[in-house]
Formats: sequence, structure tokens, C-alpha cells
Amino acid sequence: MLTGFAASAQDNHIKGQVIETGTNNKLTDVLVRNTNNNQVVLTGDNGSFDIRGLMGHTLIFSSPGYVSDTLYITDLKYKNIVMTPLGIALREVSVRGQRFNPRAEYHQVYEKSKVYVLSPTSWFGKDAKDARRLKKYFEREVKERHVDSVFTKAYVGSIVPLKDRDLENFMILYRPTYEFIRSNKAESLAAYINDSYKKYIALPPDQRVLPKLSTQ
Repeated sequence: MLTGFAASAQDNHIKGQVIETGTNNKLTDVLVRNTNNNQVVLTGDNGSFDIRGLMGHTLIFSSPGYVSDTLYITDLKYKNIVMTPLGIALREVSVRGQRFNPRAEYHQVYEKSKVYVLSPTSWFGKDAKDARRLKKYFEREVKERHVDSVFTKAYVGSIVPLKDRDLENFMILYRPTYEFIRSNKAESLAAYINDSYKKYIALPPDQRVLPKLSTQ
């Protein structure tokens, strides 16, 4: 009986939906992480999530452009999570940490994402599909963090005479791709930043300022 109870407890799921404050937009691809059992899921098209967990566990919700939220689980009722957007500049200029090794941190995701010819569940099973979706998310995140580590405010600010919000707007408008960073040396990046600055200065003043986020 004790064994059966333990197995049942491990199968408990926490379900809910993530929306944006002020708009009620349903947020897709929010990373939901259970810090107690290292389970991770992404919210679906309607902002919904379903993650294994128990009362007493802690969930962290994170997505680029939003303030991360933490939820301590006191019951297994349906959860409605409201996430607040960051300012538009901070939404794009990275606030990520630079060290991230998803294969080491979430090895179970990569194991479940594998496809085996003689195993239909590895092709069509929900766990396998979710794992492959998470794997793609992690791959994008690794690339974006690499760009962040090179295209920094300190580096860009040492090349162009911009500061504060003007520097942030410039970095958003002319953020290089991961492919560009990987295939070019520092000299090429500096030249790209200088060329981009000339284009930025040539823009009408109203096109250099990014619109504020709407909360309507």
C-alpha cells in the first residue's frame, strides 16, 4: 500500500494557464520549471501547462520579455498565472545568465526526445513530442545567450557614442543573429556595429525610439 501511495503521489500534476497582465493574452512558450523534481514544460498555444509536482513544490515561470514569477504549491487546484511584461528595451536586451548547459541540466528531456525506429511512442507519444519541443526551445536559448555574451552593452557602448535608452534602442534594432556572430571575428562585428550606427543616425528621430508596451 505504501508503495502504491508513493507511485500515485509521483503522478500528481499541476495544471493551469499563463496570461499577460493588463491584456489577458495567453502566453505561449513560457518555461515552467519545478525546482524540486527538475521537471520542465512549455505552455501551449492557449497558455496552458501541465507539470508533475506535489504540494510543497515550487514552480518558476520564465519567458524572455517578462518578469519571472514563482509559485509555491499549497494545493493542486487549477492555477491562473499572470506575468508582467518588462519595459520594451529590457524585453530584448538580455537579462539572461551566460552559463547554460541544457544537456546537463535537463538530460531527461534529451533522452525522451530521441526517436527509435521500432518504438512508435518515440515518434508519436505526447512525452516525446513535448521533449522535442523543449529541445528546440533550449537550442534557441543557447544561441541567444551566446549572442548576449558577445553583443554586450559594454562592448557596443565602447564603439558607438550612445548611452542609456538610446544605446538599448540601438541594440534592439541592430541585434546580430547567432549565425553572424558565429561566422565573423571581432573586427567584422565592430565594422557591423559602426555601419549600423550610421544607419541608426540616418533614421528620423521617431524611428529610433521603440514604442511603449500597451497595457490595453
